[in-house]
This record gives sequence, C-alpha cells and structure tokens, in this order.
Amino acid sequence: MKRLIYEFNESVRIAWAQIRANKMRSVLTALGVIIGIVAVTLMGTAIRGIDQGFQNSLAMLGEDVLYVQKWPWAGVEDWWNYVNRPNPQAREAAALNRIIASTEKSELLFAVPFAGRSSTVKFGDVRISGVFTGGTEAEYAQLTGTDYAEGRMFNDAEAASGRQVCTLGFDVAEALFQGRTPIGQMVAINGQPFEVIGVFAKQGEFLGMFSMDNFVLVPLNAYAKFNSVRRGVDVRVKIADKTRLAEAKEELVGAMRRVRGQKPGERDNFTINEQQAFKAQLDPVKNGIALAGLFITGLSLFVGAIGIMNITFVSVKERTKEIGTRKALGARRRSILMQFLVEAVSICLIGGVIGMGISFSLFLMVREAAPNFPVAFSPDLVVISVMVSVITGVVSGFAPAWGASRLDPVVALRYE
Repeated sequence: MKRLIYEFNESVRIAWAQIRANKMRSVLTALGVIIGIVAVTLMGTAIRGIDQGFQNSLAMLGEDVLYVQKWPWAGVEDWWNYVNRPNPQAREAAALNRIIASTEKSELLFAVPFAGRSSTVKFGDVRISGVFTGGTEAEYAQLTGTDYAEGRMFNDAEAASGRQVCTLGFDVAEALFQGRTPIGQMVAINGQPFEVIGVFAKQGEFLGMFSMDNFVLVPLNAYAKFNSVRRGVDVRVKIADKTRLAEAKEELVGAMRRVRGQKPGERDNFTINEQQAFKAQLDPVKNGIALAGLFITGLSLFVGAIGIMNITFVSVKERTKEIGTRKALGARRRSILMQFLVEAVSICLIGGVIGMGISFSLFLMVREAAPNFPVAFSPDLVVISVMVSVITGVVSGFAPAWGASRLDPVVALRYE
C-alpha cells in the first residue's frame, strides 16, 4: 500500500512538472473540457434557479390554496363544455364556508371570493396605470400570510359595510408617496376615493412574469360599487394541511357540487385549480434547457477528450526513452499507466476548475445585473463538475497510458 501511495505521489509530481513545462499546450488541450464544464454548470444553474423561483413564487400565492374557477389553467380541447359553465359567485364562497363549518375534521379551513382588474391609482399629481386592484374579504390576508410594511388589512366590519379603504402593494406605495407614510391618505382608484390603511411588505415577482407588489386590495363590496362582478369571481379555499392536498381537493369537489345542487353522475360544472398546475408548464422549459445543455456538454467533452487523448499520445512518443529507462530500472507497468492517467486527469481538472470559475463569474454577473432572474449556484454543481472532469480524463488518457505501460524497455530505449 505504501508503495502504491508513493507511486501515486510520484505520478502527480511528474504530471505537474510536465504541465508546468507546457502551460499553453495544456490550457489549449483543456479548452473542450472548459466549454463542457461551463455548459453543464450553467445548465444546472438555470434549472435550479427555475425550481427555486417556482417554489418562491408558490409561497407568494400560498402553497395551501385551491382555486374554484370556471376554466382550468391547463389548455382544454372541448371548449364548448367549459364556456357554458356558470361563473363562480361570491355567495358560493359563503355557502362553502357554511358547509366547511358543519363538517367534522374538514380538510378545508375557509373560502374567500376574489375579483380583480387593472386600474389607475392617483395621489396628488402622481398617477400609476396598470395597477392590479383586487376586491376580496378580510380573510384573504390569511391565504398568503403576507407581512405588512405599515398599517393593516381591512377587517370584517369594513369588508361587510363596503367601506372605501385599501391596502397598497409595496411598489405602489413607494411610487405614490416616495418615502412618506401613506397611512390615512386618500388615493383615487379609477377616480374613486379610498383611504389607505396599510402597505404590504415587499414580495417580488411571480415567476419573473408580474410583480406581486404592483397591486391594491379593497373590500369586495367596495370594489363592486364601481366594477361589474357579473362575470363572477374566483373562490379561493385555504386547506388545513398541504400534504393532504388530494383529500382536500376531493372534499372541495363534493362541497361545490352540493352548493350547485348537481346530481350524482352529472359532470362537474366548475374546475378546482391548484398551483402545481404551473409545474406542468415549467417542465417542458426545464427539459429543453437540460437537453440543450447535455448536447453542448457531450459535444464539448467529446472534442476535449479527443484533444487530451491526442496530446497524451504525443507525450508518450516524446518520452518513450524516459519510459524505457524507468522500466529498465524496475518501474512496473502500473507505475507508467498511473503516470499518464494522472497527467490526463490533471489536465481535465485544470479545465474543470477554469470552467467552474467562468460559470460562477457569469452567475454573479447575472445576479447583479438582473436580481429577479431565476439562477442558483449550488455546491453539488462543483461535485458534478469534478466527477465529469475526472471521468473525462480517465477515459481519454487510458488508451495512450495503456500503450505506454506495455512498451518493451529494449524497443523504448532504441526509439529515435
């Protein structure tokens, strides 16, 4: 064992001496490995970033919420079966709450109606267009658990009376009041006066598509004074345990059928949507990134492996007499094999380290330039890169190392 360790240390010393003596050649040889490692780490960074961004976005909406709606979030083929469905109404949320309250050990906690539209919000001379204004009940705050930067959400009495109060998203408050406290101020939402009673804490963007801070919440009864709700509302239902989502969904289907008086065997005239439906839409994107990354990685590593194999064959030819001398002095085949394998693996590891350095620098640049872009660099990418580098080195260096180890010392010493 000690001899094996000694031979390995000696192989490492010789390999690094050769690499130092041919720095430029070693770096150029490792170029294919560098590109391959950059591709595989960037692919991993993008996929992990999408996953992390997806989970963060689900947390913004509330991971334990089901949506009773007319249309499913996924595409449908039988369009006519959906278009004739009735729109969910606010009174159905109230009926659901009565059923939930009368059900022992219910998987559901409560239902909340929600209606929304794009609006213009104005304070003084500052006007913001494209602000999403939502009308809902006081329990809505419990769906997402969002914190408040200032103030509060409207209460049950304010919701029931339709008092014209509002809670602003963080960006809306910043844009309108520019550092001043908005609590107690009057803003105009589509020309109608509302008193500001709270500001939500900053939340960020949902999947990088729209800001969760560019919105205003008002009581549904106040919203209905100035906006039509004839086309219905969403009914959002909070469940007791997100690990029992399937059971909660089944109970909600039964409760909605009771609310609508549907007969046994009759097809549901509503859809229960859940946030995991977004995952089905993200999977093709992730698969596309993975396929493109694997193709580029495989092609780069193949080219890199050919280059390393070629340079190792050249190295064997250049040092044939040295090999003959070592074997004549008693060096074993495994020592020669190990020497050239270590040299090939070392070149690949240099390429791997350079590739990881480039990828990490790109990751930092992207995170600095676009903080909301979903990227995430994790330690296991380093482990994967090292393993890929070592495997590439062993595969590409084995043939020339094996040939060198089997050289006849007499023939090697006479080699010109």
